[in-house]
Amino acid sequence: MGGASRFEEILLKLAIFDEGLVEEMYGRGPTGQSALDSKTAALLQIAVSVATGSSQVCLQWSTARALAAGASKDEVADVLLAIAPVAGLGRIVSAVPGLATALEYDIAAALEEPDGNTGSQLRRSL
Repeated sequence: MGGASRFEEILLKLAIFDEGLVEEMYGRGPTGQSALDSKTAALLQIAVSVATGSSQVCLQWSTARALAAGASKDEVADVLLAIAPVAGLGRIVSAVPGLATALEYDIAAALEEPDGNTGSQLRRSL
């Protein structure tokens, strides 16, 4: 990376979410020599990202990895339900926009649908 010092290189790689940095620093990728399959590991990464309040870009990255590893959109949603009692509903609600974007679901549009559709029914039930 040109004449960048070590800390500058690390910060730049972190800013662009360079997956290779983990392997460079620790000699193994995100799933490493784990007994977990890649889909399970990716779903756990979503859970940890949500529970720790990660940024939307991190949530979207984790979700994309889980989908690429074979997770279904329903499984991603189920992660939220599974961790809600521990992570807290606030963390879950905060994470939903980032996850929804990664799942190609426009929540705002769904909530604006005319009466008789999901968004309107949901608002009435609240």
